[in-house]
Amino acid sequence: AVVAHVVASVAGFVEDLDESFKENRKDDIWLVDFYAPWCGHCKKLEPVWNEVGIEMRNMGSPVKVGKMDATSFSSIASEFGVRGYPTIKLLKGDLAYNYRGPRTKDDIIEFANRVAGPLIRPLPSQHMFEHVQKRHRVLFVYVGGESPLKEKYIEVASELIVYTYFFSASEDVLPEYVTLPELPAVMVFKDGTYFVYDEYEDGDLSSWINRERFQGYLHVDGFTLYELGDTGKLVAIAVIDDKNSSVEHTRLKSIIQEVARDYRDHFHRDFQFGHMDGNDYINSLLMDDLTIPTIVVLNTSNQQYFLPDRHIESTEDMVQFINNILDGTAEAQGGDGLLQRIKRIIYDAKSTIVSVFKSSPLLGCFLFGLPLGVISIMCYGICTADTEGEVFEHEGAKKESGDRELTDEGSEEEQEEEKNGKYTELTDGELKQKDIMEKKKD
Repeated sequence: AVVAHVVASVAGFVEDLDESFKENRKDDIWLVDFYAPWCGHCKKLEPVWNEVGIEMRNMGSPVKVGKMDATSFSSIASEFGVRGYPTIKLLKGDLAYNYRGPRTKDDIIEFANRVAGPLIRPLPSQHMFEHVQKRHRVLFVYVGGESPLKEKYIEVASELIVYTYFFSASEDVLPEYVTLPELPAVMVFKDGTYFVYDEYEDGDLSSWINRERFQGYLHVDGFTLYELGDTGKLVAIAVIDDKNSSVEHTRLKSIIQEVARDYRDHFHRDFQFGHMDGNDYINSLLMDDLTIPTIVVLNTSNQQYFLPDRHIESTEDMVQFINNILDGTAEAQGGDGLLQRIKRIIYDAKSTIVSVFKSSPLLGCFLFGLPLGVISIMCYGICTADTEGEVFEHEGAKKESGDRELTDEGSEEEQEEEKNGKYTELTDGELKQKDIMEKKKD
């Protein structure tokens, strides 16, 4: 009874939504998990989602947490653009924001609080500015009054609020070390310093914010690498084992960190730097087995990658490798051409078969052995039928040949009678019949 009460209490923080949700949702802000009952990833998310519901209720958030069976209410899910399971969306008025980050309680709650709050958050004092700067690793700030730049800033914020925070402040609120060439201005604070947006050098504001919303150096995982694909940057990664404290693993990581820090002005528009723990994800991405520790540069837009042609011993070697990529002298591997796509299909099929047999050998034998057995029986039947047909045809030809020999030469008795000139007397009817047979024979 106690367990049932606890389960019911937890479920009460997450509402089960039905067709009435479409009409009743607009007065509230909703964080919704669109799931399918048979989906394994959805089942894995369920306990996390219950924790999100509890946390949001306990902190007094205005965001309501719900879940909807997208297979039972497919028309509503389709209206919200649900294409896979699970899909997490925050619904705010007529707007729907997709969540694409890690499926952890803290990351999901951070996303909900950021998107549910004001689009542009004001910073009224230096104390508030310092508090926000300590809390967020990356933050964008608009400084100045009303202007076309501010209108553009608001427009970009409405699109990219799913990724980062946007603030506004007056010039006297900024730290003393900040100097601005002119007002209004858009700035990003990260990596212990700040950078000012320059329309002539940085291009479109939306593209600039999309590129700068990451720290200069990252711990890269699958989700992060997917998001980095939207920036248009090449990703330079030290592939290491975080648990291995050997000199080589530490050295390669330090080299990437130094290049990200000391050569930012040279490479930040074209490169993102970081390290990745383990090579499993990289192996599946490159369809190759990389020996770690190593360094690889990925072009996530076209699936090309670059490997150094010699061992990276120092920061200078890494800088030279990057310059070779930029000037086109480094050899690009992979890509999204036809041959690579065929290779990807074969690799994925092979990986799927291997993973199935590793996880469940009996299931693998059933899934792949049964179709192969059926195909083998069919092939055997076809081959056997052809062989028997050839035998029957050969025997028929042999019989026809024998009949033709009898017709041409006659029987042995007839030949003997002709040889000895012995003919018996025949009746008129028999003579006529014999004449007819001789004519046919002629």
